[in-house]
Amino acid sequence: MTLPLLIDTDPGIDDALALLLALRSPECSVEAITTVAGNVPVERCTLNALRVLEAVGPARVPPVGRGADKPLTRTLVSATHVHGDDGLGNLAEIREADGSLRYPKPRVSLSPLDGPDLILDTIDRFPGELVVVAIGPLTNLALALQRDPRRMAQLRRVVIMGGAVGVPGNVTPVAEFNFYVDPEAAAQVLASGLPIELVPLDVTRNAILPRSVLQQRLAACPDPVSRFIADTTQRGFQFGEEIGEGGITLHDPVALGIALVPSLTYFESLHVAVECEGALTRGMSVADRRSIPVGRKAPATCRVARWLRAADFRDLFLSRLCPGSS
Repeated sequence: MTLPLLIDTDPGIDDALALLLALRSPECSVEAITTVAGNVPVERCTLNALRVLEAVGPARVPPVGRGADKPLTRTLVSATHVHGDDGLGNLAEIREADGSLRYPKPRVSLSPLDGPDLILDTIDRFPGELVVVAIGPLTNLALALQRDPRRMAQLRRVVIMGGAVGVPGNVTPVAEFNFYVDPEAAAQVLASGLPIELVPLDVTRNAILPRSVLQQRLAACPDPVSRFIADTTQRGFQFGEEIGEGGITLHDPVALGIALVPSLTYFESLHVAVECEGALTRGMSVADRRSIPVGRKAPATCRVARWLRAADFRDLFLSRLCPGSS
C-alpha cells in the first residue's frame, strides 16, 4: 500500500532534498506540503517548495499550504548564513548565457487553505493513515493541535526532525535549530500524545554527503532535476566545508528516509520535553535517560531514533535522486 505523506517544511537546502526524495519514492504519495517560517521567512519557504515541484514536475501536484510566518510567541530566527538569502543557495539569481533566469517564478499555485488547516483537511482525507514528516519548526503542528486536537489524534505517525538528545546542538551548545526557533511549539507537540518518532541530531549527523559523491551520481543521470540539485547544493557544500564537516549533512532527508523505511533506525521510547524558559538552554531537548525503574519516570512522549544504518540510507537517497545511476 502506498504511504500517504504530508511534509511540513521550511525549505532550506536539505529540506529541498527531502522533498525530492519523497517525490521520487514510489512507496509513498505526497498528498500535501505545508510551509513554515524557519530557515528563511515563510514567503521564501513557500516559493522554494513550489520551485521543487516545478523542477520535478510530478504527475499529480500536491497542494501547497502557506503556514505560520513566525513562531508561536517569539521573533523568527532564520539560517540564511547556511542556506543563502533565498533558502536554496541563491538559486533565484542564476541566469542562463542569454541573461534569462534559469529558475523563473513557478507556475504552481497555492492551496486556499493555510498550513494548519491543510494538515487537518489532509487528515480528513486519510484518517488513521496519514504520516506527517515535520522537517522545520513545529509551529504549524502546534496550531493545528490548538484548532482541532481530535482530528490530529487520527494521524498514523508524526516523524519529526528535531532535537539533540545525547549530542551538542547546532545553534547553541544544547539546542537543535528547529526546536530553538519555536521551543513552545515543540514543547506542545511533544506533550500532545501524538504518535511521534523523533529523529534528532544524534542520528542525522551520521549522514554526511561529500560533494564528490553527489557530483559523480548526478553526472550519471544528466537531466533538469540533476541540474536543479547541483545548483541548489552548491551553497550547502560550501557551508559544510567552512565548518569542517566535509559535505552536506542530510538532516531532513534522514527523517524522510526513516518515515519511508523505519528499519533504517532503532527506536527507544523516552520522555522528551523541551526547555522554553532557560536563558542558556532555550530549545534544549530534555530526555529522561536515567537508569531507574520505568514506574518512577514520566511516561514516554515519543520514540527516539538512536542510530542510523548510514550506508543503507545513502544508497536509498542517491538511488531515488538519480534513478538508474549506480
